[in-house]
Amino acid sequence: MRDKYFDREISWLSFNERVLQEASDTKNPLTERIKFLGIFSNNQDEFFKVRVATINRLIELKEEKSEEGKDYHETFKAIISTVKDQQKKFSNIYNQLKIELNQENIFIVNEKELDDEQGEFVRAHFRKKVRHNLFPLMLRSYKSSQYLADRSIYLAIMIGRSDAPEKDAYAIMEVPTASVNRFLILPEKDGKKFIIILDDVIRYCLDEIFARFKYDTFKAYTFKFTRDAELDIDNDVSKSFLEVMSESLLQRKSGTALRFVYDREMPEELLNGLTAKLRITDKDHLDEGGRYHNFKDFMRFPNLGGPELENEIATPVPHKNIPEGYRIMRAIRKKDIMLHYPYQSFHYIVELLREASIDAKVKSIKMTLYRVSNPSNIINALISAARNGKQVTVFLELQARFDEEANIYWSGKLQEAGVNVLTGIPGLKVHSKLILITRKEGTSNRMYANVGTGNFHEKTGDLYCDDALLTADPRITSEVEKVFGLFKMSFRPSRFRTLIVSPFSTRNFFLRLINNEIRNANLGREAWMTIKLNSLSDIRLINKLYQASQTGVKINLIIRGICKLIPGVKGVSENIRVISILDKYLEHSRIMVFCNGGDERYFISSADWMVRNLDNRIEVTTPIFDPDIQQEIKEILEIQLMDNTKTRIIDKKMGNEYFVDGHKSVRAQIDIHRYLYKRHIKLLD
Repeated sequence: MRDKYFDREISWLSFNERVLQEASDTKNPLTERIKFLGIFSNNQDEFFKVRVATINRLIELKEEKSEEGKDYHETFKAIISTVKDQQKKFSNIYNQLKIELNQENIFIVNEKELDDEQGEFVRAHFRKKVRHNLFPLMLRSYKSSQYLADRSIYLAIMIGRSDAPEKDAYAIMEVPTASVNRFLILPEKDGKKFIIILDDVIRYCLDEIFARFKYDTFKAYTFKFTRDAELDIDNDVSKSFLEVMSESLLQRKSGTALRFVYDREMPEELLNGLTAKLRITDKDHLDEGGRYHNFKDFMRFPNLGGPELENEIATPVPHKNIPEGYRIMRAIRKKDIMLHYPYQSFHYIVELLREASIDAKVKSIKMTLYRVSNPSNIINALISAARNGKQVTVFLELQARFDEEANIYWSGKLQEAGVNVLTGIPGLKVHSKLILITRKEGTSNRMYANVGTGNFHEKTGDLYCDDALLTADPRITSEVEKVFGLFKMSFRPSRFRTLIVSPFSTRNFFLRLINNEIRNANLGREAWMTIKLNSLSDIRLINKLYQASQTGVKINLIIRGICKLIPGVKGVSENIRVISILDKYLEHSRIMVFCNGGDERYFISSADWMVRNLDNRIEVTTPIFDPDIQQEIKEILEIQLMDNTKTRIIDKKMGNEYFVDGHKSVRAQIDIHRYLYKRHIKLLD
């Protein structure tokens, strides 16, 4: 076996290829397929901001090879080649989707295709909603120190005067998608529906901006660029961590440009002028594109057809152990509860916090926050609790990538309300998903805990598949309290007997569990494991999985994204099956099940099996003790392993072939919803 591991970056791009597959999959409603193009585009932008930025830095530092021996220069070339291939597929899919929209009498039109009536409608919209958001920059006056926002798209505009051809000029103008909807729906005509993109609204009305300066010819070409998003953290001990993060965010806005995507129709003289002004000198960073960029906005593409053009909104299943109107802490006292989002409502967590905020017997609430929505009922509940006299402590992670500014804002809001806000230290993130509520009951205190796999974020709670354990089991709650103690003790290690906590013990704990399966296989006993993660890239754990395969341990891996393990290699990994499920919800939960000689062990975790999660973050894995919940997890995983609709097989060639068998159709995300509903109905019966 010449290569023992898939390249991390190419594996991630293979994941994004699966997103593209969803855009072309005719089993998905048409509007949803367009939204997958938006997801693909957004993913690719973040990949360049973070991963390509990291590789660039390593090359600049003269680092030659990665931990697994991959040459960074070769990786960079492979990335660029793969991205270009994917962009061709992207364009072909977009063009096909436009044809299918036309078949539904829905038309995306540009500024040249408007009739007079539509033109008047567009101008009225421009004058009312758009014009006051436009601020042209003349290229000749543009200073390279004036950094453009890399999350935006821009029009590079050639403006000319027919009476003085030598007075042609160039301008840059941001397309204001942050304040104006990217899609303008035009009046319906003869049963046909029309959409024009904001870029073309501006193109149509350029004369209203420049005509007063006697310019009368206009040509506009879209471009965007991506900057290095890694933060350089200043270690000045005289500054608070809040100050350090605020300064680092300002540095990000002037980070190195890694990718410049432009309309391939842009004249060379304009392209050269732009790249010179923006200080983009590396030709490898130039990427020809089409007329439109920032397709991430297509995640909000409007549905102009009937309900059949988008996913049916599934009603969350009531939890079988939390009757309507029943106090959640009372339900938790009776037995452990597992919530499965979005099949069950994330609002159980909001209700738990609301209940705790007004319960006279609740003394304190502690919580970790990584990402929250805006507005946030989670934040509102914590503020309400503080105002009701509870002791509220929040560890708010200021280093949550791309949410740093939002979290700085929330930090201020919480502190204003009297919440004790703790923040992190450079180099170590708090990624665990914890709540701890202390309540006076009788003569003593009882603690209630949440240990979960996903963020406390209402919006993603409707879109991400995550799990949360609610428990009053003192074996767990007492150790959740210890985790919060870490934040006050500058992260000095503590001894944990029940919880598995990174960066102290997670890798070694799972190495021991895999070793246990290896011993059982060598003794001729049943030996297997099922591991569900977002990403698998830790070399020590991968090597141990290879060893387990070689001794006959049957291993099922459900990996959404990065997977550096190569399955199906004879003598190395033929006992390992790797699948990836992409569907209408984002698979985000981390679940581990081990045969353990028949005494099966179940865990959920906030941690993927990556170096950053194992060594550089506070992550929490909890065992699941309740037999009923164990059975539920087992049956949900079995449904996922049988999915023959949205599952891709990750083979030794990193293929993305759909898993197809001759049995009854199984679509895990639909069937899990049905499964949980049947369990709820069965209890009522």
